[in-house]
Amino acid sequence: MLRVSKIFNLNDPGWGRGNQNGSGQNEPPKRPSNQGDGPPDLDQVWADFNNRIKSVFGNKKSGGGGFGKPPRTGGFNPSPKAAKFGIVFIIIVALLLWLASGFYIVREGQVGVVTQFGKYLKTVQPGFQWHIPRPVQGVELVDIASVRSFSVGYRDNSRNKVLPEALMLTEDENIVDVQFDVQYRLKAEMPLEAGDYSPAADYIFRLVSPDESVRQAAETAMREVVGKQSMNKILYESRTAAAMDVMKLMQQILDRYQSGIEVTTVAIQNVQPPEQVQAAFEDAIKAGQDNERQKNEGNAYASKVIPEARGQASRMMQDAEGYRATVVGKAQGEASRFESIEKEYSKAPDITRERMYISTLEDVFKNASKVMVDTEGGNNMMYLPIDKLIEQTSAPTPASATTSASSSAVTSSSSTASASGSDASAASRNRLTRDNFDRR
Repeated sequence: MLRVSKIFNLNDPGWGRGNQNGSGQNEPPKRPSNQGDGPPDLDQVWADFNNRIKSVFGNKKSGGGGFGKPPRTGGFNPSPKAAKFGIVFIIIVALLLWLASGFYIVREGQVGVVTQFGKYLKTVQPGFQWHIPRPVQGVELVDIASVRSFSVGYRDNSRNKVLPEALMLTEDENIVDVQFDVQYRLKAEMPLEAGDYSPAADYIFRLVSPDESVRQAAETAMREVVGKQSMNKILYESRTAAAMDVMKLMQQILDRYQSGIEVTTVAIQNVQPPEQVQAAFEDAIKAGQDNERQKNEGNAYASKVIPEARGQASRMMQDAEGYRATVVGKAQGEASRFESIEKEYSKAPDITRERMYISTLEDVFKNASKVMVDTEGGNNMMYLPIDKLIEQTSAPTPASATTSASSSAVTSSSSTASASGSDASAASRNRLTRDNFDRR
């Protein structure tokens, strides 16, 4: 290698000036002593280059020559030793270049799937990597970070429909136009056992066309979910639930395929009846809205009336409980009183009977304002104005400094007469009561 570097040294000043060493040996020319010479001759430069190439393979330099001129010495005749050295040098350079072609870089968000003679070998993570160059080993970079998406039933916008994909049959044998979007990505890389495929390797080797397989799985899952529901339900009620069911069913299908794909989102963009019956379904939608409005009004009225009715019922229950407690307490008191009277009556019947009779008369006459007394042996009836007597007894007598002594005397005598009359009335009433009691 040192010899080769000396021969092809570009800093050699002897280029284009021939052999200035005075000998015919294959030695690198030395710097010329005459510094005043002009620039080198191009023909001589070419001749020097040919001589140095030949010297690598053991041939002596020619004596000069230029473009189109015959060499000054014999033809190209390398020695066996030099030829072997040149071949080894070329092989080493080619081998180094071949080995250097095995270096590659795996960017962030990617993984490298390494194959050996076309068979899966391993999965490498982001970074600077190396593999045995082709045809022994190869590598394919797979993007696992980006989210892929596609549309089913339309392209670009909802007006650009794809009817073979969009039209689906419901459980009640009606046709609906379904448009939805799907987003998916490769599953996250996990530690694997020997011989297991990574998700990226599954994505490459398990399916011929992974993206088309995901589209077909999405369409199949949506048709199955729509086919299990009625038209009204899929139109007005269960879009979100249907999207979740489609995503779960898609994931099950792709897992059976061992595709290494994870479904992230299924979004139903539009569900409507075919255009030919659109007007009739709009009327049905209005009727459904009226139905919902009436339901809401009924619920609002129920929310207002039911609490009031419950309050009234609770109040009536409380009143009934109070009345029951009052009646029961009163009945228990009467029963207890009757039992106590019965005990006293068994001890002294006459006295107890008289006391009960007097107590009853007091209860009867205490609210009476007039008493009519029938006298014996005559047709006259005595009238006792009890209310007047009570008023005269309870009314205060006004006192005045300007009243004369005679007026005071009259008032005093009137009060005395009233008091005596009241006492007489009370005595007469008591005597009458006793007479009636004795008569009985």
